Amino acid sequence: MTPSASPLREKLEFTGTDAPLRDDVRRLGAMVGEMLAEQVSEQFLAQVEQLRRIAIARREQGEPVDTLAARLAGVPLADAEALVRAFAAYFGATNLAERVHRIRRRRDYQRQGGAPQPGGLHAVLHELRVAGVRLAELQALLARMHVEPVFTAHPTEAIRRALLLKERTVVERLVADIDRTRTPPERGADDARIRQALTTAWQTTEAPPHKPSVADEVEHIGFYLSSVLYRVLPVFYESFADAVEAVYGERIALPPLLRFGSWVGGDMDGNPNVGAASVGDALAAQRALALSCYQADLRALGDSLTQSRGRIGFDAEIETRAAAHRALFAEGAVRSRPRLADMPYRQLLWAMRARLHATAGDSPGGYPDAAAFIDDLELIDASLARHQGDHAGRFALQRVLWRAKTFGLHMAALDLRQDSAAHDEALAALEGDIDWAGLPLAARIERLHAVIGGAPVVAPAAPAAQATLDVFRSVRALRQSLGEHAFGPYIISMSRTAADALAVLALARVAGCTEGDAVPLDVAPLFETVDDLDAAPAVMRALFADPAYRAHLAARGDRQTVMLGYSDSAKDGGLLASRWALQRAQVELLELARDAGVAIVFFHGRGGSVSRGGGKTERAIIAAPRGSVDGRMRVTEQGEVIHRKYGIRALALRNLEQMTGAVLRASLRPRPPEPREAAWRTIAAELATVSRTHYRALVHAHPDFPAYFRAATPIDVIERLHIGSRPSRRRDGGIANLRAIPWVFAWSQNRSGLTGWHGLGTALRHGIDVHGLDAMADMARDWPFFAALVDDVEMLMAKSDLAIFECYSRLAGTQHEAFFPAIAAEFERTREAILAIKDRDELLADDYRLRLSIRLRNPYVDPISLLQVDLLQRWRAGDRADEDLLRALVATVNGISAGIQNTG
Repeated sequence: MTPSASPLREKLEFTGTDAPLRDDVRRLGAMVGEMLAEQVSEQFLAQVEQLRRIAIARREQGEPVDTLAARLAGVPLADAEALVRAFAAYFGATNLAERVHRIRRRRDYQRQGGAPQPGGLHAVLHELRVAGVRLAELQALLARMHVEPVFTAHPTEAIRRALLLKERTVVERLVADIDRTRTPPERGADDARIRQALTTAWQTTEAPPHKPSVADEVEHIGFYLSSVLYRVLPVFYESFADAVEAVYGERIALPPLLRFGSWVGGDMDGNPNVGAASVGDALAAQRALALSCYQADLRALGDSLTQSRGRIGFDAEIETRAAAHRALFAEGAVRSRPRLADMPYRQLLWAMRARLHATAGDSPGGYPDAAAFIDDLELIDASLARHQGDHAGRFALQRVLWRAKTFGLHMAALDLRQDSAAHDEALAALEGDIDWAGLPLAARIERLHAVIGGAPVVAPAAPAAQATLDVFRSVRALRQSLGEHAFGPYIISMSRTAADALAVLALARVAGCTEGDAVPLDVAPLFETVDDLDAAPAVMRALFADPAYRAHLAARGDRQTVMLGYSDSAKDGGLLASRWALQRAQVELLELARDAGVAIVFFHGRGGSVSRGGGKTERAIIAAPRGSVDGRMRVTEQGEVIHRKYGIRALALRNLEQMTGAVLRASLRPRPPEPREAAWRTIAAELATVSRTHYRALVHAHPDFPAYFRAATPIDVIERLHIGSRPSRRRDGGIANLRAIPWVFAWSQNRSGLTGWHGLGTALRHGIDVHGLDAMADMARDWPFFAALVDDVEMLMAKSDLAIFECYSRLAGTQHEAFFPAIAAEFERTREAILAIKDRDELLADDYRLRLSIRLRNPYVDPISLLQVDLLQRWRAGDRADEDLLRALVATVNGISAGIQNTG
């Protein structure tokens, strides 16, 4: 192997500011070791430590991977699973220590009182004011600003809620001593609680024994919505208002600009478990969650708003409203408690709780919509404002108001998504079982216009169409009870013609899903492959010129959502071709929309890995084409990214601030025009072509590659995982029909990361040879698009390990020699090109913290990887029939995913 096989070979060193991180890692590591000795044996702990030392020696002294692999070969099955779980426990503790250290660094910035933390709202607003942004300009943007993370049911890391709560316990105890001010007895009590969390976690299986249902996925996402985001949302607005006041010297009222979305229960694409029933069930579960949160808040407000008549004044409407609410119920059903007779606020809150209870049970007296609940809260807020309540409970009341205005009765807007082929099948049935998809495009559009205009279909009761129509019927019914914000856009996968969007309007009409003679849904074409992205402008041009579709857009405020697929485009053509197609499509669609008088909103379908659009969201926003953000950002949050970004409240707050700050910067002061960019675009287009050709020659054109893929990755294990309700394939077939998530996941498991860099090295080498190293270096330094690409790939390569990948490759037998040398050569080509372009001697030379983070985990992840290789060989030799081996393999998959991060 080349010296680059293990890119990060260095001793573990902490800077002075990271000494507390070192202490927390050691503290938790010692407790994990004690737990392993207690729960398994002292001999087992010694075995773990010996393997860890060998892994460290390999990293620091360049020893061959064979030494570690030999120690792990043939390990008894029971020991193998225990070893995987032990190493996972160690780097799980490291993950928590790092997250707490991020909180510590944020607190250090706040405590020092100097320059605000980069990327935070205070820092961004300061930059904008220096750049000439006045308060009036800021307020004008805020009035139309919309930031919406959308959680999807694409888990590559499924963590039980019980384990999430144990993680929270560990974090809370570490945060309690974040400044090292705990007394010895307090620290001892903290240690006892951490030990309990670690030990009970060891005694708990990582995932349920059965594949999760859609309802399980709704509950999983509900944890982050209710336990994290619901709590931090008011803090976000308070921090934002504080930042505005600190920078501009004026306290302003902020409009709601943050919302949340979900695909869980509404993503029908390739998932037979999702349909009208799951749509209703998901929104019912989210409503129950919202109502439960509001009940808890109103109980707390009742403890705070104890003002008594005679001590302070009240608006007369408070008591009038309380009496009106009680009158909604049967006499005596909501008694006015005698002890509250002199407490008007508590009387109203008591009656509001009764209405929430009735809402939860769909009983008479419930709130008709979120607006009515918000009106009650605003009534109390106005009374407090007029009667010296600013420091007498108004702060707590306004926190509840922010939540109600954001989460409504639906918690998160539910997006709907379906493959365009499913719509074609429904239309074929409705039109009398004709070959709908085979009709000429013009004929299909003509017929769709007729149906949209009210013409009847041939067979409205066709059984094959009812599942599709039932979804639209559910939308109509649920909008009436949950309000207009309950649903996000209707997304059409595999959008290739204007007929695909018109089909949604026609099907909605047939189902009676209209309000005021308009379909009350935003229709969002999803362009996924490189070819689809190239064709996107032509598709949207046809739609903007279509009279039926323009009438729909007019009813939706002339705003068009377009979803951009990062995953399938990268799987189709490689990372560089994907990123360039996405960049170019946005530029062309922006110009097209401006000419058509339409406001375009880009919905970014990003995943956790670099290959699927992962990376730092705020940097991606800044690197987006000028004008493409314009105050609105909608982006998917998937897989382990959800847990990493939103698992801890303080980090969730930081993430929301960074995303919002980036939207502010990109919208108010986008980067200035760059005269060299025209030339850079020409070079990028050329490189994308070179990269795509090289990538496709391996992945799509080589006849033996699918077999090599299945042998050199644990895809056969991934396909059996119980971490998602959706099948791993849209339809039967080879790599083309495999979903991007398991595709990327498989290549990250074998430590190659091939999907993120293959083809790029050849393209970068071509760029250096043809255009010169200086030109390429200029692009990587001064063009945010290219800089983000290079940095993302550099990070991915630093996490890759070609020596360990070679062990996986050897599982392919004779195909190893056919494929591995070329793959390794491309890896080295990519590494050398990046180092040359950045003028550095090692990967991540300028990112000490990321280097440290990777180095902390490597000694624990490497043994799990080699165990996976050994277990795969045994399992496949037994024709994949041994369930105990499979269970151990699943443990390795979960362990590597948690250790590598950015995997799915």
